[in-house]
Amino acid sequence: MVDLKAKPFYLSDSDIEWVQETIQGMTLEEKIGQLFIMLDRKKDRAETKYIFDNYHIGGCRYQNEPGERIYEQNKYYQECSRIPVLIACNCDNGGSGACSDGTHIATAAACGASEGSSVAYDVGYVSGREGTAVGCNWDYGPVCDLLFNWRNTIVNTRAYGKDVDAVIANCRAYIKGVQESGMAACCKHFPGDGVEELDQHLVMGVNTFSCEEWDATFGKVYKTMIDDGIRSIMAGHIALPAYSRKLRPGIKDEEIMPATLAPEILTGLLRGQLGYNGLILTDASHMAGMTCSMPRSQQVPRAIAAGCDMFLFFNDIEEDFGYMMDGYKNGIISEERLNDALLRILGLKASLKLHEKQKNGTLVGSKDALSVIGCAEHQELAAKAADMSITLVKDTKHVLPVTPQTHKRVCAFVISSPPISRKNRPDPVKDIVKDELEKAGFDVHMHESYYDLVLKEGISLETELKSVVIGKVEEFKKKYDAVFVFINMKGYAQENNVRLSWSIGHSVEIPWYMQEVPTVFISLNYTNHLLDVPMAKTFINAYAPTREVIRQTIEKVEGLSPFKGTYDDNVFCGRWDTRL
Repeated sequence: MVDLKAKPFYLSDSDIEWVQETIQGMTLEEKIGQLFIMLDRKKDRAETKYIFDNYHIGGCRYQNEPGERIYEQNKYYQECSRIPVLIACNCDNGGSGACSDGTHIATAAACGASEGSSVAYDVGYVSGREGTAVGCNWDYGPVCDLLFNWRNTIVNTRAYGKDVDAVIANCRAYIKGVQESGMAACCKHFPGDGVEELDQHLVMGVNTFSCEEWDATFGKVYKTMIDDGIRSIMAGHIALPAYSRKLRPGIKDEEIMPATLAPEILTGLLRGQLGYNGLILTDASHMAGMTCSMPRSQQVPRAIAAGCDMFLFFNDIEEDFGYMMDGYKNGIISEERLNDALLRILGLKASLKLHEKQKNGTLVGSKDALSVIGCAEHQELAAKAADMSITLVKDTKHVLPVTPQTHKRVCAFVISSPPISRKNRPDPVKDIVKDELEKAGFDVHMHESYYDLVLKEGISLETELKSVVIGKVEEFKKKYDAVFVFINMKGYAQENNVRLSWSIGHSVEIPWYMQEVPTVFISLNYTNHLLDVPMAKTFINAYAPTREVIRQTIEKVEGLSPFKGTYDDNVFCGRWDTRL
């Protein structure tokens, strides 16, 4: 049973009275609606009002837009709802998760590379301030995953690392930063990603740890967060077979489900063994890790029956609402389980004082608060994070420093994801790289990849030849003093792990040049690219493709600022040649 006076709710008698009276005053439709968190893609006001009037949703997430638009949107959400709404943002890296003009501070990987946990605190602090400014009250962070498998690019830059105590310290610091603005935090993705290399968006994840291994790692992280009072936990579409078999003796392999649909993992392990009293929500319900587990008509109510209190995102709102209602009417969701979920949903809202803010008209604060978005203080924290995190992984041939005085003429490659991921537009990072290299004093030639040429000239034999014919090596050596290779690969829900991919087969981008002129490789995203360029002798992990990060990376390459970031052996991808 839910104890609303206990951790993590700590409600007063009057708060509990509001929760109970609100539930008692709900229609069945309103109760079912509270279980859902809507993803607002269309942002159509008439449709939004219709959804609130007819489906009574308990929470919202949205697609990012500029802060002022998000503010007006969130204000309208609260105006449309009789019961205050939980409005969530996904601030993994800072305020950039709350609105498109928000401040990127650092990825979790960058936090993990920085000494101590102050950068993680700054990420939470800015997330809380900028999220609150646009009207959010719930942050889906921190990521509590542990990156044991270096092949995993799903949580590669989203995890603080694999050292359990360091991850705990960073999670605590992030949560402290978020909560200073009055927002609720949310640990994810229980029972933990980072052991395998597969993506829950595409398949059911599997955490293959034994019960003992899990207890000492992911279990220790979550138990600490629970003891600290975390108010919400997101269940991932990740199975934990060892614990399913322990808690359900005789369970068949085909009966092992992702945590979102596994009562033994949510009710048995999370609530029972770990003693969690707070709110559990599903990860996004359109992910194949959930959708491929059972028919949708069963997924929707069985997630609640298994122990989740809220269901993240509709497929078709009318259909999913109907599935949930049918699940209650046919007994998949018991009356006790429905009431239990409602107590936690309303309990979270009351712990945020949303009922009181609704009375005094402050559910969404003053529009003046938008001035914190991208403010000077936050930009300074972004600069601090870049300085503390950028990591020199190796410089075995002692190429550095590379300066305009020693290597004036440079050729710069930007190895980007396919243009379709950028809506068939050139990679904007190329312009930032060129601009910052020139500001530093280099004479810069920006290589045009096959992608660039096709966008500009179309597909032809000529564009192909330009992209695969190296030309005279001696002329290249006379023309350039050094080469910079910026790797800006990123993927999402399309492949299980992202590898460095050249723009065309036999591309001139492939590092034939590193044996001819000094070459510096810089990853602007994933930390495991040495797997695909083991021949690199100078390699830097910079963690983000922002202007601040690129500027500071160039400064450090010049020797104007020391490299302060650290790394673990994941960066060498289990190979000997990546260390040479």
